[in-house]
Amino acid sequence: MTVNLDAAYWLGLVTSVVLPVLVGLVTTRVTNAGWKAVILLFLSTANGFVVEYAGPHPSGYSVGTAAVLALVSFGTGVLAHFGFWKPVGVARRAQDSFVKAA
Repeated sequence: MTVNLDAAYWLGLVTSVVLPVLVGLVTTRVTNAGWKAVILLFLSTANGFVVEYAGPHPSGYSVGTAAVLALVSFGTGVLAHFGFWKPVGVARRAQDSFVKAA
Protein backbone atom coordinates (compact mmCIF):
# COMPACT_ATOMS: atom_id res chain seq x y z
CA MET A 1 0.00 0.00 0.00
CA THR A 2 1.43 3.35 -1.01
CA VAL A 3 0.16 6.63 0.31
CA ASN A 4 0.26 9.49 -2.15
CA LEU A 5 -0.83 12.83 -0.74
CA ASP A 6 -0.62 15.88 -2.92
CA ALA A 7 0.95 19.14 -1.79
CA ALA A 8 -2.46 20.67 -0.98
CA TYR A 9 -3.15 17.98 1.61
CA TRP A 10 0.27 18.39 3.22
CA LEU A 11 -0.19 22.17 3.39
CA GLY A 12 -3.61 21.62 4.94
CA LEU A 13 -2.08 19.37 7.57
CA VAL A 14 0.61 21.92 8.42
CA THR A 15 -2.07 24.62 8.59
CA SER A 16 -4.02 22.45 11.03
CA VAL A 17 -1.05 22.37 13.37
CA VAL A 18 -0.66 26.18 13.21
CA LEU A 19 -4.37 27.03 13.62
CA PRO A 20 -4.30 26.97 17.46
CA VAL A 21 -1.59 29.65 17.42
CA LEU A 22 -3.75 31.73 15.07
CA VAL A 23 -6.68 31.37 17.47
CA GLY A 24 -4.36 32.55 20.24
CA LEU A 25 -3.42 35.60 18.19
CA VAL A 26 -7.02 36.68 17.62
CA THR A 27 -8.25 36.05 21.17
CA THR A 28 -7.22 37.10 24.66
CA ARG A 29 -6.49 35.04 27.74
CA VAL A 30 -9.86 35.94 29.24
CA THR A 31 -11.77 34.75 26.17
CA ASN A 32 -14.00 31.81 27.04
CA ALA A 33 -12.50 28.46 26.01
CA GLY A 34 -15.78 27.62 24.28
CA TRP A 35 -15.41 30.61 21.97
CA LYS A 36 -11.84 29.63 21.20
CA ALA A 37 -13.05 26.14 20.29
CA VAL A 38 -15.74 27.60 18.01
CA ILE A 39 -13.15 29.79 16.28
CA LEU A 40 -10.85 26.78 15.86
CA LEU A 41 -13.76 24.74 14.48
CA PHE A 42 -14.63 27.51 11.99
CA LEU A 43 -11.02 27.85 10.82
CA SER A 44 -10.63 24.07 10.60
CA THR A 45 -13.79 23.80 8.52
CA ALA A 46 -12.57 26.52 6.19
CA ASN A 47 -9.21 24.74 5.94
CA GLY A 48 -10.86 21.42 5.04
CA PHE A 49 -13.01 22.91 2.31
CA VAL A 50 -10.14 24.99 0.86
CA VAL A 51 -7.82 21.97 0.80
CA GLU A 52 -10.44 19.89 -1.00
CA TYR A 53 -10.99 22.71 -3.49
CA ALA A 54 -7.24 23.16 -4.09
CA GLY A 55 -6.37 19.48 -4.23
CA PRO A 56 -6.28 17.66 -7.55
CA HIS A 57 -9.23 15.32 -7.85
CA PRO A 58 -10.19 13.81 -11.20
CA SER A 59 -13.64 12.80 -9.98
CA GLY A 60 -14.60 16.36 -8.99
CA TYR A 61 -15.13 18.29 -5.78
CA SER A 62 -16.46 16.18 -2.92
CA VAL A 63 -18.27 17.79 0.00
CA GLY A 64 -17.93 14.54 1.96
CA THR A 65 -14.16 14.56 1.55
CA ALA A 66 -14.08 18.23 2.54
CA ALA A 67 -16.05 17.43 5.69
CA VAL A 68 -13.66 14.62 6.61
CA LEU A 69 -10.70 16.93 5.99
CA ALA A 70 -12.36 19.54 8.25
CA LEU A 71 -12.77 16.97 11.05
CA VAL A 72 -9.16 15.84 10.67
CA SER A 73 -8.05 19.47 10.72
CA PHE A 74 -10.02 20.19 13.90
CA GLY A 75 -8.74 17.07 15.63
CA THR A 76 -5.17 17.85 14.64
CA GLY A 77 -5.57 21.43 15.86
CA VAL A 78 -6.92 20.34 19.25
CA LEU A 79 -4.20 17.72 19.67
CA ALA A 80 -1.50 20.20 18.62
CA HIS A 81 -2.81 22.76 21.09
CA PHE A 82 -2.94 20.50 24.12
CA GLY A 83 -0.01 18.28 23.18
CA PHE A 84 2.50 20.77 21.81
CA TRP A 85 1.64 24.48 21.82
CA LYS A 86 0.23 24.81 25.34
CA PRO A 87 2.94 22.87 27.25
CA VAL A 88 5.79 24.85 25.65
CA GLY A 89 4.04 28.17 26.28
CA VAL A 90 3.44 29.23 22.68
CA ALA A 91 -0.30 29.64 23.27
CA ARG A 92 0.29 32.09 26.12
CA ARG A 93 2.94 34.05 24.21
CA ALA A 94 0.69 34.29 21.15
CA GLN A 95 -2.07 35.80 23.28
CA ASP A 96 0.39 38.21 24.92
CA SER A 97 1.91 39.33 21.62
CA PHE A 98 -0.54 42.21 21.09
CA VAL A 99 -0.81 43.23 24.75
CA LYS A 100 0.90 46.53 25.49
CA ALA A 101 2.13 47.58 28.92
CA ALA A 102 0.07 50.33 30.51
